[in-house]
Amino acid sequence: MSAMPEIEHHPLPPFLPQGARVLMLGSFPPPRERWCMDFFYPNPQNDMWRIMGQVFFGDKTHFELQRDNTHFELYRDKTHWEGQRDKTSLGLPRDGILRDRQHSPKNRKTVFDCEAIVAFCREQGIAIFDTAQAVRRLQGNAADEHLEIAERTDIAALLQQIPECHNLCCTGGKAANTLADILHTATPKVGGYIDTLFNGTPVRFWRMPSTSRAYPLPFLQKAAAYQHMFTMLPARH
Repeated sequence: MSAMPEIEHHPLPPFLPQGARVLMLGSFPPPRERWCMDFFYPNPQNDMWRIMGQVFFGDKTHFELQRDNTHFELYRDKTHWEGQRDKTSLGLPRDGILRDRQHSPKNRKTVFDCEAIVAFCREQGIAIFDTAQAVRRLQGNAADEHLEIAERTDIAALLQQIPECHNLCCTGGKAANTLADILHTATPKVGGYIDTLFNGTPVRFWRMPSTSRAYPLPFLQKAAAYQHMFTMLPARH
């Protein structure tokens, strides 16, 4: 008989900026080896920050950086690899010919600009945490079907710290079902919301499409759903 997986506690504190107007809630972060930054939605294969880039800046690569895995240097976009200055900084010949395999495009990796993302969330009043405070990973990943929740998040305690926030947005099916249990309400349809009361306070419970690439919805349709939600939020003070 195989041993029960160990309980894993949430590795990040809640992000609760002053004046937050929406609390984004996922299920639980992926294993640490899949992170490219110390913030929420850290897996480069997850499209959350590409969706935010598309919604707010019309550019899904807005929060992306290119990292050279050989030299560990970061570049704002892919065009930097073709610029004369950057060729020199990488030790490449001025004619731009990649003669050394270690400088090939295969050694470039897309990561997220954590500093820019945190500043963006503060500016836009986006609070973030997850619906699980502790989980067991049944398959060693963060897929909803492979997470067993050992301890749910105290949503009431989070909302007490951001009293102006009355919009709760779940970014996946397991998170939405967990929050529905906490709120004692039904789970909204994908892209929709339910108005309800939580501890006597009106809240709007949104269920957005999962930002995982495994979720079968085209990227631009996901972005449109998130854009609709943001247009419905109260304006920033």
